[in-house]
Amino acid sequence: MSLAYSGEGFRETVDQLVELEKAGLDAVAVREAYTFDAISQIGYIAARTEHLELASGIIQIYTRTPSLTAMTAAGLDYVSDGRFTLGIGASGPQVIEGFHGIRYDAPLGRTREIVDICRQVWRREKVQYSGRYYEVPLAPEKGTGLGKPLKLINHPVRADIPILLAALGPKNVQLAAELVQVWEPLFFHPGKAHEIWGEPLAAGKAKRAPELGPLGISTAVGLAIGPGAGEMLQYVKPTMALYVGGMGAKDQNFYNQLMQRYGYVDEAEKIQDLYLAGRKEEAAAAVPDELAHAVSLVGTEDEVRTQLKQFAEAGVTQLNIMPLHPGHENVRSQLETLKSLI
Repeated sequence: MSLAYSGEGFRETVDQLVELEKAGLDAVAVREAYTFDAISQIGYIAARTEHLELASGIIQIYTRTPSLTAMTAAGLDYVSDGRFTLGIGASGPQVIEGFHGIRYDAPLGRTREIVDICRQVWRREKVQYSGRYYEVPLAPEKGTGLGKPLKLINHPVRADIPILLAALGPKNVQLAAELVQVWEPLFFHPGKAHEIWGEPLAAGKAKRAPELGPLGISTAVGLAIGPGAGEMLQYVKPTMALYVGGMGAKDQNFYNQLMQRYGYVDEAEKIQDLYLAGRKEEAAAAVPDELAHAVSLVGTEDEVRTQLKQFAEAGVTQLNIMPLHPGHENVRSQLETLKSLI
């Protein structure tokens, strides 16, 4: 499961994570966006837990140098005894340019080069890289001329720290299938996955190095199991409306484009228009029930068991649950029920 952005009650949340770890929670991801950094919180969780896998979910690629990204991942893997997965993604222009003041460009090319450099660092090679976007060491004529190739001082716990790439567009999905251990799509529709992503996944896997192993797929799902759970879809829709309607500019919203590719062209436009007009409740209400249900685990135990089979058959290897029933005891109960159905 993922932790929310706000940071409110963080220590209490981690207390609950310790209990959920004992109840069968396998992994936790910490989001970053433009709130508190994810790294400090993951370090705190590492100190409080024993077996829980940890991930950044996600940190964006633009503001940390590739070497710093690698150092950070190696440090978190160290303090967690090899439990960290480096989750990265491009974010979007509104965050990168609007909050960080950095030009948003070449997400595919930058991602490829960052992954290459991270793996050099983790192998403790002297980092020497001449790419289109990153040059390490910096050429003498571009700086003081004193830069020289260096390698990481410490020995990482693992020289192959897993990398997760959040991606939705066909080219970015192809890159994930080629380069990293885990691909993370948002709003994954198992019934339409092959139609939307089959070709880019196949193209990427054709170039995939054997030592990476099979591609894992991790996707977030709203979770509500039990009689009357279908009513909880109302709590899935506001999040979908936020992303489809408000995460990005009118003509550059990756989540809106995905909804259109699923076949909901008119609905995607309506949600965006309503959301950008400040009519957020109406935008949420405009999210089709069938779509909200398809990307969630909501229903009776038999219905959720069927949904689990659909996600597995579509290639999903990890479910990032977002419990819809409030309260720690409800979350633990829902987790235990879900574990019994898998």
